[in-house]
Amino acid sequence: MTDAFLRDPHKLSWRFPRTFWMANTAELFERAAFYGMFIALTLYLTRRIGFTDVEAGYVAACFSSVIYLFPTFMGILADKIGFRRALMLAFALLTAGYALLGALQLKSTALTALGLIMLGGAIVKPVISGTVAKCSDEAHRARAFSIFYQVVNIGAFLGKSVAAPLREQFGLEYINFYASSMALVALLVVALFYRNVDTQGTGKTFREALEGLLKVLRHVRFMCLIVIVAGFWAIQGQLYATMPKYILRLLGEGAKPEWLANINPLVVVICVVPITHLVRRFKPENSIALGLLIIPLSALSIALSPALEAVTGSSIRIAGSFTLHPLTLMVIIGIALQGLAECFLSPKFLEYASRQAPPGEVGLYMGYQHLTTCIAWFFSFILSGYLLEAYCPDPTTLSEAARTQWEAAMAGAGPLPEVYAHAHYIWFAFAGIGAAALVAQIVFKLVTDKIDRAETLTAV
Repeated sequence: MTDAFLRDPHKLSWRFPRTFWMANTAELFERAAFYGMFIALTLYLTRRIGFTDVEAGYVAACFSSVIYLFPTFMGILADKIGFRRALMLAFALLTAGYALLGALQLKSTALTALGLIMLGGAIVKPVISGTVAKCSDEAHRARAFSIFYQVVNIGAFLGKSVAAPLREQFGLEYINFYASSMALVALLVVALFYRNVDTQGTGKTFREALEGLLKVLRHVRFMCLIVIVAGFWAIQGQLYATMPKYILRLLGEGAKPEWLANINPLVVVICVVPITHLVRRFKPENSIALGLLIIPLSALSIALSPALEAVTGSSIRIAGSFTLHPLTLMVIIGIALQGLAECFLSPKFLEYASRQAPPGEVGLYMGYQHLTTCIAWFFSFILSGYLLEAYCPDPTTLSEAARTQWEAAMAGAGPLPEVYAHAHYIWFAFAGIGAAALVAQIVFKLVTDKIDRAETLTAV
């Protein structure tokens, strides 16, 4: 903790040093930039850059997975050059990356821009969280990180909220210009107000980090759990991989997938505290199982929207005051269920995962628990590209007759072309992944319990 911040150790407080608040302010702008760009990324890659759905899936998969893998290694760089220099480098990379992504709409420059954003984002993650830790003591760390997580959610909410009007009124590229301006503001905040915190004695070498990663990857029990829970994040990742294109292609440009995606963090913010209290005495595996039970229902609810439309028609009156398309209503329900599932799974996942680590190595293994998101988003973004191409294709790739029919449907003059008749199959596929994850988690629990009992008997 910084020596400029001294407090009575016997009295809890919400007071933290200026560096803490400046780091959180920078994080607010960084999250607003990232989520504004990320909610529209696959859409931008197809509409402006010219990638197919499958190609965009591969590009977004590499980007979104590596950005969760690199922070451990970028944290080592930050320890060596200092947090302030690392943040300035990160926000400079982000400012340039977002601007390049919006300005030069070429495949090569888009890949370069995403590389800059990936590196910048990977530096920001460990430095901001490290600052939060350094600016708080043990008694106040929970409060410090609760502020940090609220800032992350507020930034994500604001970024996605701004993305919709920017897309509609100016064009997709302006979302990237907005993101660049947010990153520039964060850079100015760091340059003008952020002061270094002590990082002495905290660093690893790149070799040690790589050896630790390889050790974790070779641990079968831990990696089995990581892959199982990846089934949860594979569905959650469809907020960004599939949902924006799916909504716009079936409902038209007036739909606002960016706003619909905000339902997830809203539910988490409202429900995570009471649900965490509710499951405080649950065994972690039972709480995780509840999350894995709910998450396939979120995909299934979207998949069932055609069945609802067959009963209600193309609009449903809500509370007698406004109407929604059945697909919009089912997407709202599905995303709300995602948020609810996250409240059951996330608080208990780290506790359960830590039990799978060898004695004395819990810290090492928990440092790589984000591999579950890395794996999930890599494979699910790729799968999304193939599913979209097969069941909900880009209208620009349709035949002339089908494209004319699609345009008429968007104007409310007739049904969608036959090529979209099975678009909801996409969500059946992801519901299946979620169901498989639930079954795998139950089998994992039974098998590991049997192994643990056998080892206990042998030891006795």
